[in-house]
Amino acid sequence: MDIFLYVVIFIIGTLFGSFFTLAVYRIPLKKDITHERSYCPNCNHKLSFLDMIPIFSYLFLGGKCRYCKQKIRPRYLLLEILSGVVFVLFAMSIKMSIFTLDISKLVYFVFTLLYFVTLFILAGIDKEKRKLEKSVLLFGYIIETLYIIYLYIVEKDPNIYRYVIYLSIICILMLLDILVLRRKVKDSYPIEILLLCMLLLVYTYEAVTILTITFTLVVIGIYGVMKKITNYSKKSVQKVLEKNNVQPIAFYLCVTNIICFIIANYYIFK
Repeated sequence: MDIFLYVVIFIIGTLFGSFFTLAVYRIPLKKDITHERSYCPNCNHKLSFLDMIPIFSYLFLGGKCRYCKQKIRPRYLLLEILSGVVFVLFAMSIKMSIFTLDISKLVYFVFTLLYFVTLFILAGIDKEKRKLEKSVLLFGYIIETLYIIYLYIVEKDPNIYRYVIYLSIICILMLLDILVLRRKVKDSYPIEILLLCMLLLVYTYEAVTILTITFTLVVIGIYGVMKKITNYSKKSVQKVLEKNNVQPIAFYLCVTNIICFIIANYYIFK
């Protein structure tokens, strides 16, 4: 029975993975992500139900649009598979089982998946645009606030003061960004990274967040060294480095946080 449960969770994950590709493309363009039907970005033909079945549509269509035969990037397929795998790994990390499932664990599972949705979209946009969408960050804060309210009212969590402090800091940072930095600073990316770190801190606690930041710095350091080695033999090395000196820090933070969080849950839910 648990295998059936994990299969269902994997399917749900692939559906979200398909949604992530749409959200990452449309949100920076300020387009509707809920009511407007999906369409091919090359020929603008609206996709049918058979064109949007995660994984299977890509495989059956040979990685091409049914209408204009334009090749579809393999990353869409990989994201759908990866999303399904992440959902299943998280379910396994908290020992989800049909026979022992309770309301508390189910609520935790649902809110965490919504938290993952936030990180997936933030990571995808940052990978493409080197920016964080405030609307997606706000969605993450709303999810965390609703979960905190649930913990306080239903679970009687004594850590409510911790949450209040962190959420207050987030409000101050957002006001600072809106009222001061947007007018005086051209690049608000650093403050956006700080807001993201606060998002991670509220939901995954201090230890996981510290590990996330540490591993992110290690990854960025390794990437920087490899980049220099790769470009060492090229001409105009300095121009190449200057062009690529902005790392998708939020992308690394989101991916690393998901990994660290799932691993931590394996030790917590023994």
